[in-house]
Amino acid sequence: MTVLIFIACQLLLVGALYLIERWRNPVPQDWLHNVQAWACDLGASFLLLPFLGQWRGTSILDGNELPFLIAFPIMLLARDGTEFFYHVCQHKIPVLWRLHSLHHSDPEMSALTTNRHFWGDQIVKNLTIWPFSTLICAPTHAMVIAYAGLSLYNYFIHANLKVDFGRWSWVLNSPAYHRRHHSKLREHYDSNFAALFPIWDVLCGTYRRPDGWPPSGQATAPQSITEVVLWPFLGSKHPEEDGAEVAAA
Repeated sequence: MTVLIFIACQLLLVGALYLIERWRNPVPQDWLHNVQAWACDLGASFLLLPFLGQWRGTSILDGNELPFLIAFPIMLLARDGTEFFYHVCQHKIPVLWRLHSLHHSDPEMSALTTNRHFWGDQIVKNLTIWPFSTLICAPTHAMVIAYAGLSLYNYFIHANLKVDFGRWSWVLNSPAYHRRHHSKLREHYDSNFAALFPIWDVLCGTYRRPDGWPPSGQATAPQSITEVVLWPFLGSKHPEEDGAEVAAA
């Protein structure tokens, strides 16, 4: 039931953001391949993840033994930090880039780009960074639900809405901040990897304050559901080698 409620919240939020996007910045969107990728991702979640199990080892901190207002921020920082580290690896390690490049292939970022991920990406996460974040702090059911609710913020940062937090962009991710990460301009590569908190970028030297509204996407993009399913095997290269055209912002 909790999963169904979460999916319903996703649909309602995407629908609302889509209407706002059409009102504020009406441009063509590759919604079909985004929905196809989302469907494949959901299918993998229900059919494959249950067989992989979850972390059963000892954690450094146990959320059940701490007040929620202390345990949840620790769990949130651990999860956000490991997501940041994995995201950097996705851009640096060729095999991970082959999976992740589907997300960057959207020619025009929108709220639906949030779900444009290769279905196998969550399997890799389930075997790597998710157990590691749990090793730091074992979450309670309430903490998992709270984190799921906060994760809906990802739809906002991917939305085609020209929202920029300006000098406070280092505090919280925003559409302008993340748009720079998805930029097809070479001078914008390898910056702004953070999911929620840009402080990780600040600490690692990858923080760049948003500077306009650059074009997004890359040279290659799926043209069919078959290509969405088999994306990593189609030879997508690292963005530095991809031949992505350099366009003016």
